[in-house]
Amino acid sequence: MSHKDTTSQKFTSYYLQQSTKEFAEDLDKIRSADDFKGDAVPMLIKSLQQGTTLFSSADQKRVVEGDDTGILKAWTSN
Repeated sequence: MSHKDTTSQKFTSYYLQQSTKEFAEDLDKIRSADDFKGDAVPMLIKSLQQGTTLFSSADQKRVVEGDDTGILKAWTSN
């Protein structure tokens, strides 16, 4: 596995953790909806993962290495 792949995986993990914290109330509402089925979980996760494409490889690397300089906070605070 290349360093770029490892960085991308670490960033995706971090991004999903931050996203689920940020959208916790909304995710709870979705999960408690009458029409929410268990098979929708993979689609929900995939949807959240799509947000990682907004970040360049260089930005992902900075976040993973701890030098995010507010990159992720700027995106999630809107």
